[in-house]
Amino acid sequence: MISRDYLTQEFIDLVRNYHSDAEMILNCCYLKILECHLERAGKQLYYIGIYHPQRIAVELKKYQDIFKQIAENMGLVEVVYINATQLIRDPLSTLKRHHPRFWLELHWIATQDY
Repeated sequence: MISRDYLTQEFIDLVRNYHSDAEMILNCCYLKILECHLERAGKQLYYIGIYHPQRIAVELKKYQDIFKQIAENMGLVEVVYINATQLIRDPLSTLKRHHPRFWLELHWIATQDY
C-alpha cells in the first residue's frame, strides 16, 4: 500500500512538473489525502483535500480543472477544496481539541501573508 504522504508529494510533483504556474498557489495551501470507505460496495476511495486560506479561493478556482485532471490520472476520485480560514474560526469545531497539530498547521496557512 502506498502511503498518503507519498501520494500527496506525488500530486505536488506532478503539478510542479506540468503546471508550474499552479504550483505557486499550492505553496499557500495544505494538501492531504482523504479516505472514504464505502461499506456496501466494499471499496476504499481516496480524495485529495486542499485546505486553503480565504484570500486565495478565487485564484484556486482558476486551476480547478488542472488539479482535477492530475488527481484523476493518479487514481484519486476527486479534489476537495476546504476553506481553512472558516474551519479554524468555526466555534463548533472540535478540531483544535482532538487534532491540535493539524489545527496549528491550518492556522498557520490561514494567517500567513504571501
